[in-house]
Amino acid sequence: MLAALADLAPAGRDRVLDVAKGDQPLVWLADPDRAPRGWAADRLAALDALHRDERILRRGWAWLLGTAEVDGSVRKLRMPLVAEPVRLEGSAGLRGRRVVPAGDLEVTPLIADAELAAVLESAPGLGTAAWLGATGTPGWVETAAEAAGLKPDRIAADDTPIARLPDGELVGQAAAALYVVRDVSSAGLRDTLRAWSARAGLEDTALAVVYGGAEPVGEFDTAGESVEPGEVYSPLPLNAAQRDVVRRVRRERIVVVSGPPGNGKSHALVAAALDTVYRGGSVLVATQAPHAAEVLGELLSRYPGAEPVLFGDAERRDRFAQALAAGRPAGVQGRELQRRRDEVDAAAAAVGALEAGVGAALELERKAATMAVWEPLLAGLRAEAPRVFGGDFDVPKAKRLLASRFFREMRVRRMAGVGAERLPALLEALEADRAAATLAVNGGTDLGGVWPALLAADERLRDAVGAAMRDAAAAAARWGGDALRTARDLGTALRTGRNRRREALAELDGPALVRALPLWVGTVADVEDLLPPTPGLFDLVILDEAAHIDQIRAAPVPARARRALVAGDPSQLRFVSFVADVDVAATLQRHGLPDRIDVRRSSAYDVAVGAAPATWLGEHYRCAPHLIGFAARRFYDGRLTLMTRTPVTEREAAIDVVRVSDATVRDGVNRAEVDAVIDTVRSLAGTGDTGIGVVTPFRAQADAIEAGLLRAFTVEDIERLALRSGTVHAFQGGEADTVIVSLGLTGADTPARLRFAADPNLFNVMTTRARRRMIVVTSLDGGTGLIAEFLAHASAPPAAPGPAAAPVQWAERLARELTAAGRDARLAYPVGDWTVDLVVDNVGYVCAPHPDGNAAHLDRQRELLRAGWTLREAFASRWGADAVRAALEL
Repeated sequence: MLAALADLAPAGRDRVLDVAKGDQPLVWLADPDRAPRGWAADRLAALDALHRDERILRRGWAWLLGTAEVDGSVRKLRMPLVAEPVRLEGSAGLRGRRVVPAGDLEVTPLIADAELAAVLESAPGLGTAAWLGATGTPGWVETAAEAAGLKPDRIAADDTPIARLPDGELVGQAAAALYVVRDVSSAGLRDTLRAWSARAGLEDTALAVVYGGAEPVGEFDTAGESVEPGEVYSPLPLNAAQRDVVRRVRRERIVVVSGPPGNGKSHALVAAALDTVYRGGSVLVATQAPHAAEVLGELLSRYPGAEPVLFGDAERRDRFAQALAAGRPAGVQGRELQRRRDEVDAAAAAVGALEAGVGAALELERKAATMAVWEPLLAGLRAEAPRVFGGDFDVPKAKRLLASRFFREMRVRRMAGVGAERLPALLEALEADRAAATLAVNGGTDLGGVWPALLAADERLRDAVGAAMRDAAAAAARWGGDALRTARDLGTALRTGRNRRREALAELDGPALVRALPLWVGTVADVEDLLPPTPGLFDLVILDEAAHIDQIRAAPVPARARRALVAGDPSQLRFVSFVADVDVAATLQRHGLPDRIDVRRSSAYDVAVGAAPATWLGEHYRCAPHLIGFAARRFYDGRLTLMTRTPVTEREAAIDVVRVSDATVRDGVNRAEVDAVIDTVRSLAGTGDTGIGVVTPFRAQADAIEAGLLRAFTVEDIERLALRSGTVHAFQGGEADTVIVSLGLTGADTPARLRFAADPNLFNVMTTRARRRMIVVTSLDGGTGLIAEFLAHASAPPAAPGPAAAPVQWAERLARELTAAGRDARLAYPVGDWTVDLVVDNVGYVCAPHPDGNAAHLDRQRELLRAGWTLREAFASRWGADAVRAALEL
């Protein structure tokens, strides 16, 4: 399979010879660490702010300028030989904004010789102002240019920027300049996959499981031995589905997780990663985009546990390298680790004691609730079985006798005075009678004081688990001499250029490295570009955004671990394949592979789903019902349940539609909508709104909006508003408090443009980016299809939901009395996967034990309280089932 993927993989990167092509800005730097004052630098700073998550700004240090023959034709060249991602920070001031490195210093990918590229990146002072004037710098420029296959006619004598692009010659120059990279392409994987296909040890990796070469299900710990899943304790609060993900990761080779935006996938992944490390394993987390890697790394850092190594193009990497260089403290010893485990056991026991108390109270309530059935029969039952109702009858002993395989009819009759066939019903009646009497004496069930104590105990347990995880990751056993040396070498490697780092990481002791530093986070490209190519190096690999990653790029990731957790949403944007069907068919046939392996259309997520069932995370935690309701119904078949639904939010209008008239589309741009978007942003800025995103399906429309925003707002405005803009593809994985959508269409548009904008996956992403409010700017009026359906949904707030289940009878009686008293009483109110028995004026009332048992009752209470609900008990036992008295008191 790897050999087939290699044949279908691209050979290398696209070559960008002119970074200023298409009027892209280019700003020369007299001071390499400062952007000069002026319009051009301000524009770059504004672009950097608008696309902060995409990292589009670069600083080039050595340039080829002019013209040269490339591939048989004369081409214009304006390209750096070495560059790095940067940000512009601070105000312009007198000296200009600071230029701050934000990623790797890397020589041009046109240099195919990796060893030479590493040597060039290791040049003393490269990437500093001192390097520009060093005596060896002209030689470096000439060597790098020739290694890229571009021999310069001359090397400029100094770093003063050439005023005009030379014509008829190619000039090399050591000078610094800022420019923009719009689309960053990944390196080719053909040679990489061919090398992987020849490696030994692949048969016991997650890759083999995914493609059917190994058993997918079995119970494994990090040593490969059978283990019990056990309880899931985590520093993160988890719902039942998220806990199920952690349990599955403990025992299965491949685990798949699916769910819409805002449904807790990231929390489930982080919990599984921390749990695996706590149990002695190592974890590699790989994502599609650098921003997604940083988000997961930040979430991992927020909770106690192993310090995540962000090893790719990440700004946090330098801080981690400095921490390694400072040396590691003495590892945590076994006695301290045992103390932490004892603290976890004690905290868990405290939670268990409170849960047991709640369970006992609920069981009493359940039994008492059956008195309505038994009460008319009690007189007759007492006459029939006076021994049973004598006052001191031993119910547990009688139940044990009935359950025993050795019981005899005569023993039952001696004890109860009735036959064995009658005793179970008599015991039920007796327990109901005793429970009702107990509750009557105690004033009924009221657990109001227990829940704050239980939530506090939960918090103490999470804290104890977090402390235990943190110390376990720093255990002395992980930090032997080989691990210390490897960590020191890693610190050095992380401070080098990309090519040199690749060589340095390949030389490290892989097992010692992941034993000492068990948690790694990076992009799919970084994984293959930088990590040692060792099959099964990690115990678990987590592949996020997998529906957006094709099999060719994903394959080396599961090859690096024995187990895999694959997460994705197939209803969002998919990867774009440039492989032809005929090439796929011929390649599969040549390698003797089944034609069902659709490399062109099946993502890494799709392949994983073929190897293991998916755990669906259906509870939505992010948006008001109006914002997520359309996607829930249209793209997820109503399988989303909204934890954000309350009587306050259920009918809240969170989507505004701005209609634009007399619009036309010229060169792909709806100028009237661009103007309306700018006006809308101005209006939001005037009301103090921040966290604003502007998104559109079309690249030309996105470019026009970007240009309009840059004209209308200063860099300081953009940063204050936290303003972002881009296409839907650029926004996948992102979100904002307020999202402005420019559809960019008119009624006269071509069917092709309408189909593109109405693609379900694209439309799903576009309409699920807002956390609080969405504003749709459109020139369309009426119409049919998906867009028209959404506009109709946007213009009409959702209706109040009906009951989610059959109402509890006692709650129905209460509701009738409360409604008669003029209160707004709602029965069986749906919130997430739960039902609130009765809601009165935004307060939830629990009127009966949960029908699915005590565990479900406890989970419902915890989740609703965490979601901000005010909950109170209203069990019938508190009022002797007198609904009138209960309603008056409530």
